[in-house]
Amino acid sequence: MIADRIRRPALLDKIVSAEEAAALIKDGMIIGMSGFTRAGDAKAVPIAMAARARTEPFKITLITGASLGHDVDRMLTEAKVLARRMPFQADRTLRTAINRGEVMFIDQHLSETVEHLRSNQLGPIDYAIVEAAAITEEGNIVPSTSVGNSASFAVLAKKIIVEINLSQPAELEGLHDIYFPGKRPTRVPIPVVTCDSRVGFPFVPIDPDKIAAIVVTDEKDSASTIEPQDADTSAIASHLIRFFEDEVEKGRLDLTLQPLQAGIGTIANSVLTGLADGPFHHLRMYSEVLQDSTFDLFDAGKLAFASGSSITLSTACAERVFADFHKYKEHLVLRPQEISNHPEVIRRLGVIGINTALELDIYGNVNSTHVNGTHMMNGIGGSGDFARNAFLSIFVTKSLAKDGKLSSIVPMVPHVDHTEHDVDIIVTENGLADLRELAPRERAREILRNCVHPSFRDALMSYFERACARGGHTPHLLEEALSWHIHAQATGTMHKS
Repeated sequence: MIADRIRRPALLDKIVSAEEAAALIKDGMIIGMSGFTRAGDAKAVPIAMAARARTEPFKITLITGASLGHDVDRMLTEAKVLARRMPFQADRTLRTAINRGEVMFIDQHLSETVEHLRSNQLGPIDYAIVEAAAITEEGNIVPSTSVGNSASFAVLAKKIIVEINLSQPAELEGLHDIYFPGKRPTRVPIPVVTCDSRVGFPFVPIDPDKIAAIVVTDEKDSASTIEPQDADTSAIASHLIRFFEDEVEKGRLDLTLQPLQAGIGTIANSVLTGLADGPFHHLRMYSEVLQDSTFDLFDAGKLAFASGSSITLSTACAERVFADFHKYKEHLVLRPQEISNHPEVIRRLGVIGINTALELDIYGNVNSTHVNGTHMMNGIGGSGDFARNAFLSIFVTKSLAKDGKLSSIVPMVPHVDHTEHDVDIIVTENGLADLRELAPRERAREILRNCVHPSFRDALMSYFERACARGGHTPHLLEEALSWHIHAQATGTMHKS
């Protein structure tokens, strides 16, 4: 079986234990590690690194594609291995260390990290630690359930540690499309012109002499943490379906829509699943993460093709999909995240981007990363790549948080990730606000009328009307603009009884 997965015989001599591979990592190194939204992550070597650091302290800069599974970020944080971390994370322990200032976190658009590596603004990478389904006869690496940044890590790193994961289906080979843009300013256009364009290699082309160690593992990806639909997410999906139907009636879309993107998480996943109940057909996806909803739409006969950078599934969905993977494989492709998230391609294809807001203000500025403007949650991820360049930029959120104590729509957000210029549509369980071609005062009325929860609507309307009386193109009362957050910090609620 190992010979089927490592098909270059000379590399069999590179097989070592996770502990031996971890010993190669030294203090101060920059490490590129595979993993994108808990999929295709290295599973053994980083855990061995954490164990080693408890008796032999060292620190690294860790760069990944996105979030890691298997509590790797937690273990590395607790072992004090992480000095710097980028470009995205979703671990509670790491988040706490970031907010204490113990780990320097660089929150980046997911399309940018490799550009910085390629142009020597970042790096060089000392070791790439990447999971693979196989190594070919020529020594090239076949990724597993994610590509993320791992292809570029492997190409740009001085040395590579490969984790061959026997639990990853051998059928993954042939799924990937590995393409690297050239260096600027002589770069040619990226030739992805449809969701199903294949423009690169089905493997990561490397010099096999760079492989310093191979570790054999047999552990599945961490399951996604997506929760089932509830009344609110079902209502959000219904509002969006009616909007799409209206756009079809007006001739702006047809029933195949435009290529769809959805950010990671319960709300965006539920919205996509909800499209199965609409009249749409032959849908296509050009996204980052292919979640349960992708395969629900395939099974419903609604989805024709899906392009992403990782496959992140619940346990039940993963069992269903990988037990019958040949049924889906010809309708899927996994790309490097700099291609799945590339502004050039997103704009060319006319993607409809659906992402989740942490909160937004009455003019449509969106905060997707920081609580009270200071405390990092997870990171901007790919939402900025899509919001700025999408044919339609849609943000979804429940209108309330913390059991109704907080409003997700506030006078002014204390941190802005997506400005009003990049936000076209807002959807909550209460309704949908179409902000296209509206001036700020018109945008505010649309959001107040359609999206705000009734328990906060009068207070927000009062703020807006008093701000308008004072004047301005984008009216605000600066002495009150952040008072909702200040009150919530002091009392636990934004309600001012």
